[in-house]
Parts: sequence; C-alpha cells; structure tokens
Amino acid sequence: MKRVIHVVGAVICNEQGDVLCALRGSNMSLPNVWEFPGGKVEEGESPEAALVREVREELGCTVSVGKLLVDVFHEYEHAIVHLRTYEARLTDGEPRAREHAELRWVPLSQLRDLRWAPADLPTVEALLAKSRS
Repeated sequence: MKRVIHVVGAVICNEQGDVLCALRGSNMSLPNVWEFPGGKVEEGESPEAALVREVREELGCTVSVGKLLVDVFHEYEHAIVHLRTYEARLTDGEPRAREHAELRWVPLSQLRDLRWAPADLPTVEALLAKSRS
C-alpha cells in the first residue's frame, strides 16, 4: 500500500487578483511543473501552521491563512498526496524563489496555460469556477 503524504498549498493573490505560482525545479520530484507554494505537514502540526512555516521557508515571507479551498487526494506512482489548499494573504515580505526555479504572478484567465502538478489541478479549476460565479 502506498504511503499518504499530507501537504498544504497557498493561493496567494496580489492587488490585481493575479495568483502566485511556483515552478518546481529540475532537481525536485515532479520537475518542471507548476504548483501553489507550500509543502509537507510535519507530525503534530496543523495544516495552517505548516502552511505558514512552509511559505516562510520557501518564499521568505509571511502569510495569514484563510479558508480551505480544496481538499484532494491524488495518487502518484510513488505515493498518495493529500493536498489541502487554502486562501492565504501576504502579511510581511515579498515572495522570493528560494527552492523553486521561478515564481510568477499569473492572471486567473491564464492559469490553464501552465503545466500544473496533477494534484494542483482541482485548485486551478476551483479558482476558475469561483471567478465565474
């Protein structure tokens, strides 16, 4: 049986409504695909606390965590990923790519133009559905 990896992602928007997207590096698992910033939840850590910690580590900035947008399980070859994606707001600092190959502010209308990690696709669809309503 495959192990389940619990991860969190942040949907961070700027004043124009563009979404912060992060390109996984060529040396990472799932190389050269886009994702929402975040990472693994550590033992005994709440998903919200993990998201604040991961954003600080990966992007060098601070966020406040809002509501849960998507809660999805996705089966990869190596494991099952349980991804919880939250709305998040920058509260301190500017995001910088410390671990990713690139960060990019992307308008909602262009999210589908990126090649996403499969587990992040439900969040892309949820954001697009929310923007139409």
